Amino acid sequence: MEWLKKHIRVTISLMIREMSTRYGGKPGGYLWAFIDPIAHVGFMTFIFHAIARVPALGSSFALFFASGYLPYMFYSSMAGFINGAIKANRSLLSYPIVAPADVVVSRYFVQILTSSFVGFLVLFLVAAEDNLSVFGAIQLEKVVAASLMATLLGLGVGAANIALFARSSLYEKVFGIITRPMVLVSGVFFIPDSLPHPFRDIVLYNPLAHVIMWFRSGIYPEYRAAGLDVSYLVEWTASALFIGALLFTMSAQELREG
Repeated sequence: MEWLKKHIRVTISLMIREMSTRYGGKPGGYLWAFIDPIAHVGFMTFIFHAIARVPALGSSFALFFASGYLPYMFYSSMAGFINGAIKANRSLLSYPIVAPADVVVSRYFVQILTSSFVGFLVLFLVAAEDNLSVFGAIQLEKVVAASLMATLLGLGVGAANIALFARSSLYEKVFGIITRPMVLVSGVFFIPDSLPHPFRDIVLYNPLAHVIMWFRSGIYPEYRAAGLDVSYLVEWTASALFIGALLFTMSAQELREG
């Protein structure tokens, strides 16, 4: 029990440190975590509103893109933040009391709190701008479940990447190249249900497409999300967490020594 209390205290201290130092080199500091997604949704809304008459769901372009971008953000921001956990806290690992796992856990909780607040803020601003009663129609259990699954998938991928990045700089570059277009093929800008065969089936191999469909089904009561397979998403997430934990644990001593 004393061991657990020690790690909880270390994790809380690391969380406070992460929140105070994150985005420290950028104007606005930590506010950039909120400015970036709001600006992103606003920019996408402006562009697509100019080239299309109506969004694929509902009547609000802003809500449609927010419902696609936010669940993707829950995954991508988590995976990216976890990826750099050890590099950013290398000096702290020289203290025996700080374990590599403490650094990862603290970053997970900081990011999930940040993403949750960002998600609420974006939806609130979209609803206010378009005079929508979004929060009255939301099926909260679906939105929360999809968001949580996205963060866990990001945690698993991020933990695996910590170990793999440390072993191969080439892998780090290849991973960045492969995942960069992921936002384009995950259903952020479209609905996978509307794609013709075989493109629909190909897109549905991507677990992030299921995260976004699940999230959107909680925003739009009329959206049936044909093709959504929650079991497939859970299997992917469990596999990512297992592989991530295994690789991270095997590399823990190496990571501490740098």
